[in-house]
Amino acid sequence: MGVEKYPEALEFILHWGEMGTHWGANRSVAQVHALLYLSKKPLDAEAICGALDLARSNVSTALKELQGYGIVRRTHVAGDRRDHFVAETELWEMFMAITAERKKREIDPVIAKLAELKERMAANKDLPAHVRDRIGGMHDFINTLTTWYGQVRGLKKSTLISLMKLGAKVARFIPGGKD
Repeated sequence: MGVEKYPEALEFILHWGEMGTHWGANRSVAQVHALLYLSKKPLDAEAICGALDLARSNVSTALKELQGYGIVRRTHVAGDRRDHFVAETELWEMFMAITAERKKREIDPVIAKLAELKERMAANKDLPAHVRDRIGGMHDFINTLTTWYGQVRGLKKSTLISLMKLGAKVARFIPGGKD
């Protein structure tokens, strides 16, 4: 503990909490994550409550959610019977864990619903063509993105980083990609 007493650390924790609300996370969840990310040693729930001035129930809920995302894990400290928690500090691993969980929670249900609708639309001859085309197009588009995500996710970390650094320059490898 103790990182929250430094102005820069506190500012990071507060900002991360604010940004979390824009990303669909609860402010407390994001603040707990930021505190654990900055902490050099594992923290127990009471220490987190004290550092962030949060209710125990908020901290417990936050810890469960963060563990569900795979970016915080429970650990034990010798001589202490309480559970302690540590955050993933390898940024690439954290990014990949969050991306995988968000895909599972947000994208996969959309794909499943669109596939179901596409199947039902095939049997509904009264459905206007533009509705069929737009829902079918949305399904195809999200399915393409998901397929791409799965392929990219399978690349080595070093390859992914090189690919990201290439940015738009990657288009030069695609026929007609410079246009």
